[in-house]
Amino acid sequence: MALPRKGARRIVVGGTAYRWRLRRRPTCSQGLAWSPCTFAVEHADAPGTTLVVTTAQPHPSNWIGREARPVLPSDVARAIELALRAGWSPTSRGRPYHLDRSGGFTPSFSS
Repeated sequence: MALPRKGARRIVVGGTAYRWRLRRRPTCSQGLAWSPCTFAVEHADAPGTTLVVTTAQPHPSNWIGREARPVLPSDVARAIELALRAGWSPTSRGRPYHLDRSGGFTPSFSS
C-alpha cells in the first residue's frame, strides 16, 4: 500500500528519507473521538511495508471539539525509530506494520 504523494511530508531519520501522512479528514470513529489518530509512514525512495502508527490522542480535526495537539515531525521521527528497533523493514514488501502508541487514550462516548 503506497501513500499518495499529495499531502505526504518528507522526513529524514538516521540518514534515510521517509514520507509520512496524516489523514486530512478523520474517519467517522476518529471524528467522534471514539478511536485515536493514526498516521502512515513509508520509505521515500523504495516504498515497501507501510508503517501505521496509532497515537494516544484524538484526531486534530475531530468533530466534537475535543482538545488535540498536532502530530509533529518529532513524533513521527520517534515512531520511526521505535518501529525500526521493533523490526519494521520499510523496504521489504508485506502487510502494513502497526505500531500502537495509544496507551492512555480515552475514547469519548455520548450519553
